[in-house]
Amino acid sequence: MFPLQRNRRLRANESIRSLVRETTLSPNDFMLPMFIAEGKDVKVAIPSMPGIYRHSLDNTIKEIKEAWNLGIKAVNIYVKVSDHLKDNKGVEAWNKDGLMQQTIRAIKDAVPEMIVMPDVALDPYSIYGHDGIIENGQLINDATVDALTRMSLSHAEAGADFVAPSDMMDGRVLAIRKALEENGHHNVGIMSYSAKYASAFYGPFRDALDSAPVDSQNIPKDKKTYQMDYANRIEGIREALLDVEEGADIVMVKPGMAYLDIVREVKNAVHVPVAVYQVSGEYAMVKAAAEKGWLDHDKIMIEQLYCIKRAGANIISTYFAKEAAIILNK
Repeated sequence: MFPLQRNRRLRANESIRSLVRETTLSPNDFMLPMFIAEGKDVKVAIPSMPGIYRHSLDNTIKEIKEAWNLGIKAVNIYVKVSDHLKDNKGVEAWNKDGLMQQTIRAIKDAVPEMIVMPDVALDPYSIYGHDGIIENGQLINDATVDALTRMSLSHAEAGADFVAPSDMMDGRVLAIRKALEENGHHNVGIMSYSAKYASAFYGPFRDALDSAPVDSQNIPKDKKTYQMDYANRIEGIREALLDVEEGADIVMVKPGMAYLDIVREVKNAVHVPVAVYQVSGEYAMVKAAAEKGWLDHDKIMIEQLYCIKRAGANIISTYFAKEAAIILNK
């Protein structure tokens, strides 16, 4: 009761604020998403994501070393697949000499302690831009799970520390876990995109990989039959719990800022680390507003990352990782 309690005493200066601060943020919390392209000395800007590029493998290794020196311990990698390698079944996804597999090996050779979590989904490899195999205008769950399992095994054999299924097929975590165990990859973990919503925030990412669903009368125009309805809360918790039962070591909520209620609910429900993906649209919005002079870029960036951590995230996958690490390291 006032005046016995004056809460402003604990806000009087930065020293006391730092001393009683409930949430801390460091580069150890970040995972850096990276886009990989074919070729050599390639650095292609992504217009809808200022400051983000598709890098060829040689330049990717330079980026990896820079990230490691900043204190970033994990990367989530995605590949830009050439059109001639795309089909409906994603066969290139488990090519042992494919771009993703080459990238995993190169990163682990260059910086062995960097945690590599390659994306497991068929959309970069699909002629239809979907996360799975299409038959008669529908995405087929079980055949897709078989393809994802083969893809995951190829990642494990290339040296991935974790595989990261982002497809939202039913039963894929269990199938992947069984396959990893049966093939001796006992120490390869699974970071499952458990509560992945059908969000409009993904637009710039699809520009980066040229992986948007094709516009055709015979093909689903969006991903709402497998990604989650953003009106739902309990469904996200159920998905996370099921993935843990099936063997997920880490569960992810995606997107980030607009879904922090889901992050907290999932954090309260599971007993494994929770990752959050601050997605491309969230990144692009901050960049655009800052370019207009409407927001202070660095302050908004750090505030958002703190909010994600406060909500319960153990890992934050963010395109801001390097910029934020530089500020935090100071």
